[in-house]
Amino acid sequence: MNYQKELDKLIVKLEKEERVPTLLLHSCCAPCSSYVLEYLSQYFEITVFYYNPNIYPESEYSKRIIEQQRLIDELPAKHKISFVAGEYDKDRFYDMAKGLEDAREGGERCMRCYELRLREAAELARDGGYEYFTTTLSISPMKNAQKLNEIGSKLAEEYGVKYLLSDFKKKNGYKRSVELSKEYGLYRQDYCGCVYSWNEAEERRRQNAEKA
Repeated sequence: MNYQKELDKLIVKLEKEERVPTLLLHSCCAPCSSYVLEYLSQYFEITVFYYNPNIYPESEYSKRIIEQQRLIDELPAKHKISFVAGEYDKDRFYDMAKGLEDAREGGERCMRCYELRLREAAELARDGGYEYFTTTLSISPMKNAQKLNEIGSKLAEEYGVKYLLSDFKKKNGYKRSVELSKEYGLYRQDYCGCVYSWNEAEERRRQNAEKA
C-alpha cells in the first residue's frame, strides 16, 4: 500500500467537507515532528503526545522533551497545536525488552517498542475523544513504515479510533525535517534513543575515533 497516497486522498476529502478533525500525534522528538507538524497542521487540530519511555539516559529524555515543547511554541501553524507529556515509565520499556537485549536495530525489540508507544497513544486518543491518532516515527529512513501502519491499524480496531495512515518520509519529508531542524536550531540526536542504540552509537564513535 502507498500510505502517502492514502493520506493524500483523506486530505482531499477533508478539504471538500471543510472539516478539521482532531489528531493525537505521537512524537519521538522535535526534529522528526517538525515537518509532520508543518504539514498536518494545515488540515488537523493536533495534540502532540510525547511518550517515549525508551529514551536513555534521563538527561537525553529531558533534552528531547524541552526541544519538543520549544518547537511547538515557535512553529507557525494554521490550526492549533497542543502538547501533552506521557509518563517516563522506563521500567515498562525494559520489561518489554527482556530477552531481546541483543536483537538487531530494527528487529523484534523495535517492533515491540513501536507497539508500546502506539498503544499508549491509541488509549489516550480513545479516552480523549480524538478522531485520529498516528506517529511521527515513519519520517525516519531507519523506521519501517509498513510495520508502523500495520501496528497502528491493528490498534485502531482494538481501541475504536482511526489510525492516520502515513509515511512521512515521502514527498521529501525527511529532507524538509532536516531543513526545519537547522532553521529552528533543534537539537538532533545521533542515536534512536534507547540504551541499546546508544551503545551502538558509542561503538561507532569509538571506531571513527580510531580511524581519525
